[in-house]
Amino acid sequence: TTIYHTFVALCYLTPILGAIVADSWLGKFKTIVYLSIVYALGQVIMAVSAIHDITDTNRDGTPDNMTFHVALSMVGLVLIALGTGGIKPCVAAFGGDQFEDHQEKQRSTFFSIFYLSINAGSLLSTVITPILRAQECGIHVPQKCYPLAFGVPAALMVVALIVFIVGSGMYNKTAPQGNILVKVCKCIGFAIKNRFQHRSPQYPKRSHWMDWAEEKYDKLLIAQVKMVLKVLFLYIPLPMFWALFDQQGSRWTLQATTMDGDFVSVLCSLSSHQTVNPILILILVPIMDSVIYPLISKCKLNFSPLKRMTVGMFLAALAFVAAGLVQIQIDQTLPQFPSDTVSQAKFINMLDRKLPIRAGANNFTLDPFTSNGDYLNFEDSFQLNVNYSNNFVLSLSEGNRSTVVIIQDGPTPRPLTVSTTARLGLNPTERTFFLSAPRHFILYVSYIHARGTSVALIAVFLVRAAYRIKDNAGKECLYTQSLGFGSSYTLIIKPTFQFGQNCTESIQPVMDISPNSFHMAWQIPQYFLITAGEVVFSVTGLEFSYSQAPSNMKSVLQAGWLLTVAVGNIIVLIVAEAATLSEQWAEYILFASLLILVCIIFAFMAYFYTYIDPTKIEAQFAHNDDDEKKRKSVEMVRKDSFQNHNKNRRSSDSNFDENKFKNSRL
Repeated sequence: TTIYHTFVALCYLTPILGAIVADSWLGKFKTIVYLSIVYALGQVIMAVSAIHDITDTNRDGTPDNMTFHVALSMVGLVLIALGTGGIKPCVAAFGGDQFEDHQEKQRSTFFSIFYLSINAGSLLSTVITPILRAQECGIHVPQKCYPLAFGVPAALMVVALIVFIVGSGMYNKTAPQGNILVKVCKCIGFAIKNRFQHRSPQYPKRSHWMDWAEEKYDKLLIAQVKMVLKVLFLYIPLPMFWALFDQQGSRWTLQATTMDGDFVSVLCSLSSHQTVNPILILILVPIMDSVIYPLISKCKLNFSPLKRMTVGMFLAALAFVAAGLVQIQIDQTLPQFPSDTVSQAKFINMLDRKLPIRAGANNFTLDPFTSNGDYLNFEDSFQLNVNYSNNFVLSLSEGNRSTVVIIQDGPTPRPLTVSTTARLGLNPTERTFFLSAPRHFILYVSYIHARGTSVALIAVFLVRAAYRIKDNAGKECLYTQSLGFGSSYTLIIKPTFQFGQNCTESIQPVMDISPNSFHMAWQIPQYFLITAGEVVFSVTGLEFSYSQAPSNMKSVLQAGWLLTVAVGNIIVLIVAEAATLSEQWAEYILFASLLILVCIIFAFMAYFYTYIDPTKIEAQFAHNDDDEKKRKSVEMVRKDSFQNHNKNRRSSDSNFDENKFKNSRL
């Protein structure tokens, strides 16, 4: 978990570095090329780190130097984070640079297609990468082919980079304009310092606090800084949206593991839970651009970018309200697991006769090869009485579930305790075999296969598992068991077990945890709402960040937009730790309430925001600078003319005086 969140944080913090390099030094095109090479190199290193045969000297399929592979994979992840983070702000801004000022509609369409392409790639990777990983490869021992799963994306990245470079001649490349970020920081610092030094009432006020930098910096730079600060101020509430959005990969995934995932086969094969978001984006982006927005425009409604973003935040809040309602229904179907101070136990009779049992204050009778049903709770050690005559004191592990198996030990039965960690299992294939009586041969029980799909984070939806039981003589018995999503079973092999056609009749399943009953399809509304909010919020935000940024700081502002994603992830950690809510549905409602509050604040801020055209403002200042230069040039000419006139006059007067002096001498 630490490695994953550190990697994500790096991916959304490094855009600042990429933006500085692009706008100040290399330009967007070269930055994309160079950091894409770093990106591809990181992917290649990841693929190499997954090749076990590099250090597998004894050819057992396990690396002999695991530290080498881990270190290599960490280097690969760092390079990938640097590459992907560095090009994130440059790609969107570079695409926007390809359009003229009058092509606002086409530029808006580009940002929609750009976002569409990102999610199309996400969908393909979610489907294809697990298929590649499932292939077997290896020089000595065939196993899951992680090198192929990492290597194919690396190869595709190299191909994409080559295609991008080939089109170099067709691009509109904006030249970098020096270390603009340093200039901006110095300008802001000087304005604050100068304002503090002239805080006395005797100094006249200025229209904006940045105007206090006019003594040192030109008005164009000050105007550009004002544009950036206006947008960055609007960014302050935005991380709360991403705090909710990014929980699709954490909280919502965990919620899905407690639901019934018996989808239709096509959805199963696509790992429905992980692909719902990109599939909905591919559907909703064209609908929004081609139907919803034009319809709103025809209704003469002013659906400005900031209003769209406000609606997107509201939709995300509704998604978490829906998630909370789903969680309430799930909680009613879940088994009650023990707390940290309570232990739970289930009792299984492995004898071929009925056994009366008294466990603490609980009295019941077990039929042959059956269990008592649900788990019983015990807060302390308890006395177990078997068949009214045999007493045992049992002390079970607190916070865990245990299975107490009653077996025949000589003339008297005795308990055998098997402890299992109490958890809501993601994998429904947990199973325990108990052999009921000593035999003259050894049974080997092996798990063969599960007919299901293993994709992304959701392991198995609905499977029919197969087990092979065999002895030393080579006799076999094939047993199959249907396993519902989230279920857990204990399988008992009876003493009447014999190899043959009817061998499975002597195997008795005992259900420990019933399959999840609340269907995963109930998550679709919350996914629809969060995806609709993402389309309205994120696509619009990318376009807004570009359109309101000055020409020399478009990548920097895109990086600021991406930085809100990193801050949103930090908010999740802070709120989740500080809230300490025992109920998951309450945490969902808390996040929804916080986003609605932030949504109201953002709507209030957006109401007072004035849209600008940075190109016109920069052109106006450039024109004023030209007029100023012309004025200074004219003044310089006049000054030179006046000086020449005075010089000629003084020269003429001097000649006159000299002639007069000569005449006087004569």
